[in-house]
Amino acid sequence: MDRLDHLEHLDKHLVEELAQVARETVRDELREQSRKQRRTAMLYAASGAAALYAGGAVALAVGLALAIGLPGWAAALITAAILGAVAYLLRGAARPGHAHHAPSPPQHVVGGTPPAAPPSGLGLPYPPMPSGAPPRPDIGPDTPHHRA
Repeated sequence: MDRLDHLEHLDKHLVEELAQVARETVRDELREQSRKQRRTAMLYAASGAAALYAGGAVALAVGLALAIGLPGWAAALITAAILGAVAYLLRGAARPGHAHHAPSPPQHVVGGTPPAAPPSGLGLPYPPMPSGAPPRPDIGPDTPHHRA
């Protein structure tokens, strides 16, 4: 019996040691992945900042070019309108298939409260569900309403 206790102790020790090795391996792998992701995020942020300054320089160049033949306020207004149109188009491109804001599909709530009204105050976001059974396609206005 003493030998079995010794083997059981060895098994527990082996399991604990394997678990420790697995934890250290996973921790090292996560540390390495987070380091790579942090570097990538910093590069994206720097790229975005550079693009922002480049866009500002382009907007300034457009405004100065327009100011050659127009008053300064008109050139600034036209430049702002162009940038607004570009922003609108980019927003539309970010949401493919949604050139304008479309309402979300209705969600059926079982045993709960119906969804709240939209913030626009136009009432329910979709028509209420009828409580009765749907009409039967084989019964029309010209057919009698009795079973054959």
